[in-house]
Amino acid sequence: MKTYDVVALGELLIDFTQNGQSEQGNGLFEANPGGAPCNVLSMLNNLGKKTAFIGKVGKDQFGEQLKESLEELGIGTDNLLMDEQVHTTLALVHTFADGDRDFSFYRNPGADMMLRADELQEELLKDTRLFHFGTLSMTHEGVRAATKKAVEIAKEYGALISFDPNLREPLWDSLDNAKEQVRWGLSKCDILKISDNEIQWLTGEEDFTEGVRRIREEFPIPLILVSMGSEGSRAYYKEGYVECAPFIQKKTIETTGAGDTFCACVLNYVLDHGLQDVSDAKLLEMLTFANAAASIITTKKGALRVMPTRQEVLNFLTTQRSKQKKEDKFMEILDKVNAIAKTAASKTGEMLEDTKLRTQILNDEKSIRELELKIGAHYYKKFAAGEAIDDEISELFTAISVHLANIEEKKASIGNTKPTIPTKEEPFE
Repeated sequence: MKTYDVVALGELLIDFTQNGQSEQGNGLFEANPGGAPCNVLSMLNNLGKKTAFIGKVGKDQFGEQLKESLEELGIGTDNLLMDEQVHTTLALVHTFADGDRDFSFYRNPGADMMLRADELQEELLKDTRLFHFGTLSMTHEGVRAATKKAVEIAKEYGALISFDPNLREPLWDSLDNAKEQVRWGLSKCDILKISDNEIQWLTGEEDFTEGVRRIREEFPIPLILVSMGSEGSRAYYKEGYVECAPFIQKKTIETTGAGDTFCACVLNYVLDHGLQDVSDAKLLEMLTFANAAASIITTKKGALRVMPTRQEVLNFLTTQRSKQKKEDKFMEILDKVNAIAKTAASKTGEMLEDTKLRTQILNDEKSIRELELKIGAHYYKKFAAGEAIDDEISELFTAISVHLANIEEKKASIGNTKPTIPTKEEPFE
């Protein structure tokens, strides 16, 4: 039995996010603990998993703040080192109106870049069920060597490997180098979490399914998660995939940590259920919980210290399902109203058709009366002229018989008609 559920390696830094203005009109910034790997560990810790972090910060005010934050959250810090020469990495986060972000890094160098392979606590890597990493620990040679060694050790001792490229273009000397390191990560991982823009950048494919197919042609990764922002998420497993709609929040503040929260929930599910024979229903269950947790974090400032609890996510899902039931009930009522309206329209059509038939009956009765007058006039002329009655009268009798038959037919049809809509070309007769 291994001690740790998840060990992660990578960057641990301070995210400076704008938080109003001073009395002098200057922008105020809040120093939030951040870094994708520790965001993942924080959420996993909230879900009951035992976690630890491998990385380096500066021996300065921010480094001390970061270490204290991890310890308060219950994340293991035995392999968190403090560099006396290089300061803690900083990032300025610009948040757009839709909650998306842009990053400016103070990291040349930053302490997270200074981790060396010989500083790894190998026992920690041997004693974990899952190892998680990204590419920010692969931008420079020293920390890159440490990352690759950590992956190899964890993999050798049976750990699942989780990889999130988490591409930050300004931190790379070239995107060709970035692509090379991403490809190395793909070759080692069992679980890949990749964003919509990253898969397009990596494969050149706008269609995510085609992009995943191209990745799998070279790297047979069992589970690939594609996060699509406001479009939701997908889980590609074996030959197919499952898609889950997002939970859009009106009170979104920023998207910082949303992808990390999502990733952590997926890893938690895999740790609980494994990667063998996962049904579409289970994948949808996994994505639904992960999307809900990611939605919650968008309503909070920062990420690492404010990750939702399991109960918070479950309560959120309960509320969402209640709203969905109300919406479904409303649609049911609306369908009934529409059905009633259609029935009423049909009845109206039947009434119009009956009215048309009754009009035609009146016309037939009128014609009979006219023929009767003609018969009377004819007989009168014959009588007046003293002439014998000839066959002409027989034709009048025949015409009357036709009209009488028409009347009986139309009376029988009243109440059993199908609606028709008269046109200008077909007026009521």
